[in-house]
Amino acid sequence: MQAAEASIRPISLPPSGKCLAGRSAALRRLWIAGLSTAHRALHPIPARYLCNAKKTLNRFSDLVRKLILAGTGPAGGEGISAVAGVANVDLLRGFFTGQDPKQFLFFTRTPNGIEAGKAFLQWLSERPGHRDKAITLRAYVAQLQALNASGKKAPADLSYIHQPVLVFNGDSDRMVPTRNSLDLAHRLPNSTLVIYPDAGHGGVFQFHTRFVSQALEFLAR
Repeated sequence: MQAAEASIRPISLPPSGKCLAGRSAALRRLWIAGLSTAHRALHPIPARYLCNAKKTLNRFSDLVRKLILAGTGPAGGEGISAVAGVANVDLLRGFFTGQDPKQFLFFTRTPNGIEAGKAFLQWLSERPGHRDKAITLRAYVAQLQALNASGKKAPADLSYIHQPVLVFNGDSDRMVPTRNSLDLAHRLPNSTLVIYPDAGHGGVFQFHTRFVSQALEFLAR
């Protein structure tokens, strides 16, 4: 977000509803505020929430110009319903080894991945203020339940999304297996796929310099 401020006006929308349609009120507020195109805003929209996107994207097509999706895949993707097991195992690994679970969840266990995870965690600790609150047990369970339900659904038809979409992931994502990002890009008719080597779910954190450059170039087209 900080890097984007140099060329666009970033606006982060909090998650709401089970589908993208649940964000229509937030998009409407952007329209009322006079933001004519969403290339001036960054919307964190998990791909699993694209299930009812057609109505919203058609209604606010003048606001949504481009989408950027990272570390995600379509509903019903292989391994999505198993995220709870992966996350809980890594929580235990972190507890018994005295390490932050993010080291296991977001990064590979290769020397490069381990060092990238340490650098990411160090960077997080340096932020002086405006820090996210620790996730509550209730929110954690609700998130895993939503992922489990999403993994059991049939993939949505995404062929109607004609806006340019940039899809990112690492080549060894354990939380949302990388093959789901490939499937997602295949289902989107106007997509570009970027896969980072020796990277997991936190690929955009590990390759943050490259990610920011590629994202800004995509938004500037």
